[in-house]
Formats: sequence, C-alpha cells, structure tokens
Amino acid sequence: MKKLENLVDDLIQIAIAEDLGDGDHTSLSTIPNDEQGAARLIIKQDGILAGVDVALKIFQAIDPALEVDVLLQNGTKVKKGDIAFTVKGRVISILQAERLVLNFMQRLSGVATQTNVYAAKIADLHTKVLDTRKTTPGLRLLEKQAVKIGGGVNHRIGLFDMILIKDNHVDFAGGIRQAITAAQNYCKAKGKQLDIEIETRSLDEIREAMEVGGIRRIMLDNFDLEMTRKAVELIGGKYETESSGGITLDTLRDYALTGVDYISVGALTHQIKSLDMSLKAM
Repeated sequence: MKKLENLVDDLIQIAIAEDLGDGDHTSLSTIPNDEQGAARLIIKQDGILAGVDVALKIFQAIDPALEVDVLLQNGTKVKKGDIAFTVKGRVISILQAERLVLNFMQRLSGVATQTNVYAAKIADLHTKVLDTRKTTPGLRLLEKQAVKIGGGVNHRIGLFDMILIKDNHVDFAGGIRQAITAAQNYCKAKGKQLDIEIETRSLDEIREAMEVGGIRRIMLDNFDLEMTRKAVELIGGKYETESSGGITLDTLRDYALTGVDYISVGALTHQIKSLDMSLKAM
C-alpha cells in the first residue's frame, strides 16, 4: 500500500491537473510571463487556522521559486484581518496556486474551527471528542489532521488500522461472541496486532462482549443518557468506552459527564462551514 503521506502529494497533483488543464489561459493572456509580484493570505472570519503546510506544498508544486513567509502557524486562533502568510515570485504562478490554496485552507480551517467548538465545550472533562470516517473522499488524511489541530482526537484512519465490529458485522456474523472471536482468530492467523472495538446496542450485548474479552473499546451506539451512565458503570473502566450516534453540540457535555472516555461526532468533518479567507495582491 502506498505510504499515507504520499497520498497527500498525489491529491495535490490531482487538484492541480483538475484546475490547470492545459493552462491558465486567463493569466497567460493578461500577465507578462516574467512579471514578479506578491500576495498575502487575509483571514476574513474568526476561527482556527489549518492547512498552512498544504499551502506550502501547493506553492512548491506550482513553482519551487515562490517564496512564502509564514506568519501564522496551524492551530492559531485567528480573527478577521489577520495575515497568515505572504508569497512573492512570478505572478502567474501565484495566480495559478491561488484557488487551490484557498480551497484546501478554507475547508481545513473550517474543520479545525468546528472541532475546536466541540472540544472546548468539554475541555475540563476526561472525555475526548473523536472524528469518524465521514470525510470528503480523498481529503481524509488532511481533514483528520485538521481535527487534531482543532483539539479533537482521531479515530481509526480507515478500514486497515483497527477492527471496528459494527452492528452489521455482528448481525452477519451471528452475534457478539461470534464476531469478536472471529476477529481475534483472524488477527492471530494473519499475525496482525490490531485493536478491536465492538459496537453494542444494549446492556446485554455489553455483558456478552465483556465475557468474551480480548477487546480494547466498547462503543455505546445510540444509548440515551441514562443508558450511557449504566453502561459506563457496568464496564467499570475495564475497557475504553465510546458514545456514538446522534450526539449534538447541545448534548455533548451531558454525555461527557457520564464518564464515557470518547464521544465520536461525524459533524466534525461532514457538517462544517469553510472559514472565509482570500489571497490578495500586495
């Protein structure tokens, strides 16, 4: 499998090909080929900055001669009017990189900002906010990085780095016990050291999972607050706990107060608003 970091480089090349095609004919027809200039990235909305490293990769891919002076790093709390960086060099190159840089940075900063809102609400508690696989195809690694920048915690990256036995797996396997045992046997046969998480839908399923053992985390799927409290008490710290399903910003703290270790929130990456910013000539 291709190294994960190489996937980001591939993504940038795809984005460049998608945007430039056979050439930026607007810039090529209106700007002298050797014209030099500078631009600055202006923040137009309060939030958390993310994607600066991606912007640097884009400028490098478009034109290695471009000079970027980074003024604000990933994770900075920014406000309207802040300048994240300046870039100088060949004007046509700056214009070719402009929209690509903005598309990545606006979305990633939106993810970081959204995550920060959730994380801040329970910052004084034991519970951590987790992301999910509900990401934009191709952007997963970057969006998950933005979650971390915003103060959240990454769940598994994909289907390959953890075993998460969900309700469909349980039903198709014939039950909790059969699914967990099959996963354990698979790891042993393949020589893989993978954490196993099991999704449960009732206290009885939790009891069965604990009887089987050999797991790292128990997911409490669509449990209400009272059931979550009972589940956390039943598990008693023997396994990590994760609440999932329909938990909103309004109910987040109440669930965290039950003592659950993690709360997974798909909205961190799939219900976000991009942070407004622009790249303007200096």
